[in-house]
Amino acid sequence: MVGRFSRALHILLGSLVLLAVLFSGPTMDTPDVRADLKHKQKIVSELKCLALNVYWEARSEPYEGQLAVAAVTLNRVRHDAFPDDVCSVVRQGGERPRHRCQFSWWCDGKRDEPTDEQAWKQALLVAWSSLLMGAGDPTGGALHYHADYVTPKWRQTLVRTVKIGRHIYYRQPTPAATDVGRFAPRRQIG
Repeated sequence: MVGRFSRALHILLGSLVLLAVLFSGPTMDTPDVRADLKHKQKIVSELKCLALNVYWEARSEPYEGQLAVAAVTLNRVRHDAFPDDVCSVVRQGGERPRHRCQFSWWCDGKRDEPTDEQAWKQALLVAWSSLLMGAGDPTGGALHYHADYVTPKWRQTLVRTVKIGRHIYYRQPTPAATDVGRFAPRRQIG
């Protein structure tokens, strides 16, 4: 019961923050207003990219597993070795041939539009909670993960942090790469 209440509270607060972001700020047509609108459009774009990543990578995972995928995405945004915005992180490697993407759904050659309405709504809520509400990082600062039914070679160079659902999460081997329980801020998002 407490978990459902906490999730519902995150959803409600995330929705309120999104509405506040979208409908706040200057109202006249000035350079400030255009910049404000551009910023709001970027937030909406980042939310959609994060939600798509959660949907395609973790829609069958428990809520914590979906938060974990969102956390890895945001940890990468904040890390200097990765692009500095959500959409670029999600699409990274897509310019190369198949199976070179950071997230496999991006370059699998299939349509990227969600087909399960309920799972899409959940993914949007997870994205809102993670990006706008600071929902936390259940991965312990992970930058990488894989499904438990594969054994990629790259895992040997990283430190395993946790297994959530069907995904196993890893961080860089240096102690500075993680901030357990929170995102490891290196760059500000947005």
